[in-house]
Amino acid sequence: MFILNDQLVDLVPLDAAVFSDPQTHRYALHLQATDSVLRHIIGLRDKGAGVFPVHPDIPADKAREMATRAGCDRFVDDDGVTEIAQADDDRGGVLVQMSSGTTGAPKVITRSWAAVQTEVASYVRFFTQAAHMTPVIACPITHSYGLIAGLMVAMERGHVPVVIDTLNPKYILRRMREIRDPLLYTSPAMLHMLASFLPQGQQLHAAMTSGTILSQPWFDKIRLKTKHLFQQYGCSEAGCIAINPDLQDPSDVGYPLPHLQLNSGQDPKAPAPIDVRFGDQQVVTGDLGYLRSDGMLAFVARQDDVIDVAGLNVYPQDIEQAALAMDGISDALAFRMQDDLAGDRAGLIFEGADVAPDALQAWLTDRLAPYQQPVAIHQVPRLPRQENGKINRRDIARQFATPQVPA
Repeated sequence: MFILNDQLVDLVPLDAAVFSDPQTHRYALHLQATDSVLRHIIGLRDKGAGVFPVHPDIPADKAREMATRAGCDRFVDDDGVTEIAQADDDRGGVLVQMSSGTTGAPKVITRSWAAVQTEVASYVRFFTQAAHMTPVIACPITHSYGLIAGLMVAMERGHVPVVIDTLNPKYILRRMREIRDPLLYTSPAMLHMLASFLPQGQQLHAAMTSGTILSQPWFDKIRLKTKHLFQQYGCSEAGCIAINPDLQDPSDVGYPLPHLQLNSGQDPKAPAPIDVRFGDQQVVTGDLGYLRSDGMLAFVARQDDVIDVAGLNVYPQDIEQAALAMDGISDALAFRMQDDLAGDRAGLIFEGADVAPDALQAWLTDRLAPYQQPVAIHQVPRLPRQENGKINRRDIARQFATPQVPA
């Protein structure tokens, strides 16, 4: 059972006649009602089927196209189950997901249900700080963050989770007040909104952030308005990799879960690729970071975001932190630009109505090395974040690649 918004919902069994021999099939689920989505995911998982949850907002034609790409031979929507012709017969026993696509074309990711259960058990065993808290899941349950870390971990702990399928911040805050020791699983963007809505002196009891590293301004606001702030870090191929049980610095993404072997650098001045091994599999995350002496994993940058200026690495966060140290700058984002002579150069967009780009350039000149200096600085009303709080630096580079200040 779980609670959907205000109502207790019982996950009744699926119709055995409709879902015959489910362990031999892979089902794409494109259902509108949240309770129906959960009923099908859990019911098909328990029967050993392959399951590909598709977000209900995706148009039906696109959802069918995604289902075919994901190797599904059954498509489930509110009208019933239809067949999809596929050549391969080995389809059961897996959870199927699509990568986010923020750094390239989305990829089909399959994980066995056994691997998912290993992650869930390790998560529960390691993350004891939240053992007594009631999970409140205000993010898509078609994504692994809400489905695995939120819902399945709650079930493993014996909790009755609360699933909220509205984006109304006032409703979420009201439900949080009605629940004893609630732990909110939601996006960084929603956390930022909730922190903005909370009156001075009020706090969220506990919240988990995931999906992107919080910018310093967002972190400062959320940290002030949250009693217990957690962060988890992971990727589609490996699931949750690390958890920070007391987030004090947004770049400290967490301690690795015990079922994983994590490799990275140990020198903050020379971050290295973050790679993960579990069983006989190795996953290259595409991120750079390092392990602190206490075992905490610190995130530095996506490898694709590193700016190579004449053979010297420039990390976007170094430019962003220097910009944010200036009074009047409320947010900043650095990005890579192509340069015919240097290979790459840095660009920067920032929020700050009372700060002129040339004033910011003068400020950065005293705080960054010459090769770190941005050659394009643009003032914007708001950084163009996606709904989950992420920013696509490639899109930013295409939009703001014209130099605005002298190099």
